[in-house]
Amino acid sequence: MTSQPTLTKADNGHGGPGGTGDPGSGSGLQAGLKNRHLSMIAIGGVIGAGLFVGSSSGIATAGPGILLSYALVGTLVVLVMRMLGEMSAANPTSGSFSAHADRALGRWAGFSIGWLYWFFWVVVLAVEATAGAVILEGWVPAVPQWAWALIVMVVLTGTNLVSVGSYGEFEFWFAGIKVVAIGAFIVIGGLAVFGLLPGADSDQAGLSNLTEHGGFLPNGPGAILTGVLLVVFSFMGSEIATLAAGESEDPQRAVTKSTNSIIWRIGVFYLGSILVVVSLLPWDSKSIQDKGSYVAALDSLGIAHAGQIMNFIVLTSVLSCLNSGLYTASRMAFSLGQRGDAPKAFARTTERGVPRTAILVSVVFGFVAVFFNYKFPDSVFLFLVSSSGAVALFVWLVICFSQLRMRKIIQAEAPEKLVVKMWLYPYLTWATAAMIVFILGYMLTDTEHDGRKTVLLSLLVAAVVLVIAVVRQKLGSGQDRERDEVAAG
Repeated sequence: MTSQPTLTKADNGHGGPGGTGDPGSGSGLQAGLKNRHLSMIAIGGVIGAGLFVGSSSGIATAGPGILLSYALVGTLVVLVMRMLGEMSAANPTSGSFSAHADRALGRWAGFSIGWLYWFFWVVVLAVEATAGAVILEGWVPAVPQWAWALIVMVVLTGTNLVSVGSYGEFEFWFAGIKVVAIGAFIVIGGLAVFGLLPGADSDQAGLSNLTEHGGFLPNGPGAILTGVLLVVFSFMGSEIATLAAGESEDPQRAVTKSTNSIIWRIGVFYLGSILVVVSLLPWDSKSIQDKGSYVAALDSLGIAHAGQIMNFIVLTSVLSCLNSGLYTASRMAFSLGQRGDAPKAFARTTERGVPRTAILVSVVFGFVAVFFNYKFPDSVFLFLVSSSGAVALFVWLVICFSQLRMRKIIQAEAPEKLVVKMWLYPYLTWATAAMIVFILGYMLTDTEHDGRKTVLLSLLVAAVVLVIAVVRQKLGSGQDRERDEVAAG
């Protein structure tokens, strides 16, 4: 078993005081992200392609009540991010919640959740690369889909290999486009809802769409929970800012700012844009299901080439997700390597502070997953997607239990580091954990949208990783004690 966890200096991998750069392996991770990079990563991190392409099924299931589904999940994310913000502001680290779980719950927890999270993101790489390739092939059919997937993966791998600053710069512009697009959509759509936009379909638009056509909950209150299952995974990525903060000049400030702004980010981008969609068109409008919710909404505004405009926005979101996914997977692999839970090569960096091996290994697995998507889409790839589907909920649950323990450790050893505090501790933390467990349990009853299969396969993979973690811990308990002593300084 590991020794009593202690609060250590910022384990961000930087060389110099407070860092854990590995001598002889470059200079460790470097503070290459600027404040504007971190701000846009934090804002854009909550806007995934799932918001644009996945909201139609949620609207069809819950009607205008899908707003309550988004509000419930958004509240859950706000609470989880508050807990993560508390731990990360006190001890910024490249491993974020995995490193916190390691210290708070034991090495088995950090190992398990770190590898599960890495697995989730390398599968996401394949999903997003394929989604981007479909759009690009539609524009340039002369280039086959597999070639487009290869091109986007290679280009973004190259940007990540150059420096963390180049990742930040690409993400700044990708996220910026998403933010501007959604902001413009909300403003223009809002004008149309109140009859102030010439050319819009004023006969359909209006707040009356929220209560007509069967009422606010046309399919009953139970549809709200089903809607939760359909939208919960579109929120994954909110935690990326806490990982990226470890490579900024002022990690504590970056984490604090990101945590404090999560409420308005989710409120504006998710609830605001979905409210506009279900106000512009009746929830049961055939165009929402045929074209997609946002394309149908743009069409109703009289905007020409709405489909192509949305394709461009979705492509930007896909590239953003690919860029951040590769960054996130590689930094988690780097952190696992630092802690001895992955090959030591993962923790080596170039002179520019880039964990080259961690990036290349992550992208290789991403390429393998892309291959499975083309060769075995209904077997191997479907298993990969389904078995990683509930990882987001597992991560959030581990964050809850880690925060329950870490708060006591921080208060005992360095109370001045509690610059971000979880509200109503420990009651809201326990309530959040209970809500996550409830969602997982409810998914087990869902056969229509494959919720049961997703949870069971994800639990299977989690169990395998957990067994490996426990066996490793039993075999290496002496090394664990030595490692903890080194970490404690």
